[in-house]
Amino acid sequence: MSSPAIASDGAELRRRFDAQREAFRLRAPGYRERVDALRRLEKALLARKADIIQAIDEDFGGRAAEETVALELFPVLNEIRYAIQRLKHWMAPRHASVGWQFWPARARVVYQPRGVVGILSAWNYPLFLSLAPLAGALAAGNHVMLKPSELAPRKAELIRSMIAELYGPEYVTVVVGDSRVASEFASLPFDHLLFTGSARIGKLVMKAASENLTPVTLELGGKSPALVSDEYPVRKAAERILTGKLYNAGQTCVAPDYALVPRERMSDFVTAARDTVGAMYPKLVQNADYTRIISVPHYRRLRGLVDSARQAGAEVVEINPAAEVCNEENRVFPPTLLLNTPQDLGVMQEEVFGPVLPIVPYGGLDEAIAYINARPHPLALYYFDENGRRVQDVLARTTAGGATVNDCIFHVGQPCLPFGGVGDSGMGHYHGFDGFETFSKKKGVFLQSRWTPLGLLRPPYGPVARRLLRFIVGA
Repeated sequence: MSSPAIASDGAELRRRFDAQREAFRLRAPGYRERVDALRRLEKALLARKADIIQAIDEDFGGRAAEETVALELFPVLNEIRYAIQRLKHWMAPRHASVGWQFWPARARVVYQPRGVVGILSAWNYPLFLSLAPLAGALAAGNHVMLKPSELAPRKAELIRSMIAELYGPEYVTVVVGDSRVASEFASLPFDHLLFTGSARIGKLVMKAASENLTPVTLELGGKSPALVSDEYPVRKAAERILTGKLYNAGQTCVAPDYALVPRERMSDFVTAARDTVGAMYPKLVQNADYTRIISVPHYRRLRGLVDSARQAGAEVVEINPAAEVCNEENRVFPPTLLLNTPQDLGVMQEEVFGPVLPIVPYGGLDEAIAYINARPHPLALYYFDENGRRVQDVLARTTAGGATVNDCIFHVGQPCLPFGGVGDSGMGHYHGFDGFETFSKKKGVFLQSRWTPLGLLRPPYGPVARRLLRFIVGA
């Protein structure tokens, strides 16, 4: 089986789409075919582990193999294995109760594949954000067209070649190309479309999908806060926040985007952050553990955010333990804390998506919650507190796509939890059963019995029908 790269041509995209739709109409994949597709993907990922690490490392100009394995390969394999173990149960019709007025009829919910699913993935986790939704779509019995980001070209080509070896193009096919190809891709009349990326592009994708009434799942981002309670050990909080922030050099949609710290503990937090970075990354440039920024334009954007904050009077704390030269040529951006930053600056309004962490002081928990709630709903919320009552209070009074308590990011790696945004951070969910459900049509089925009292309600209506109506209505 082979599936050549798709040219940047709308007619070719449509031809591939039509071939998938026709193949699906002839026969949708059953349980055994779905499990076989997932097992083949699992085996290929394990066999190509070294190639995956190398391709991602080259796309970034430097990323630790351990991060690729821990944050991309392992979560994808976990998704696949979780689905395989539970797929038979997921596919089984669900019993549904019927109102007593309809007895002895029965009802059930049947999960059917939607058809041809489109996946537009992002560059920051090119394996995970491509193949985790693919696993969900395959588990649900769909045919799939996948468009990886052009900003990670080596990984996109590796995914294309790997998928071409595993599946026929009428089942799964990978589209490679630039943003114009992505725009044409989003305009295809998919039965469902999943997009991961920025809110700006998400709006364009949703607009294109609306022309075909295509349902969408949008996984966006936003400014995810890390809120530290006044009773939580500040050093432990700093260690965990900075660890989560500096995975992939902050190029993570669920990275903590800013930290809310009690005003009287700001100095302690900054000191702990310095110590944490120094322990994790004693060097930045000469260190394979510290990820590079994906491109020069992204580097310049981050530098612009920091420079604007400095010019507006913010205190800029660059943490560069070995005092190395970090610039756009080596694309190493030093971990940077921002203090006393005016709220109208870009760094406080847009998602940072890099190793820059504004620190916002607060006086009391109500003030911190009000600060979070005054902004668009984030993709993730991180709260640090050992008091269970306060934890429940904060979770109840804030809205976010997901949350981790006393750490960062780890809720995303749980296939038993739905992953998705809310409001500006996205819509819809996937991972685990939620991915299976997103890529399925839940069809309600009513099973009428051989005899039904509702037959008495057929015209011509007489006294029996009127008595029956009074009985079932409760009058």
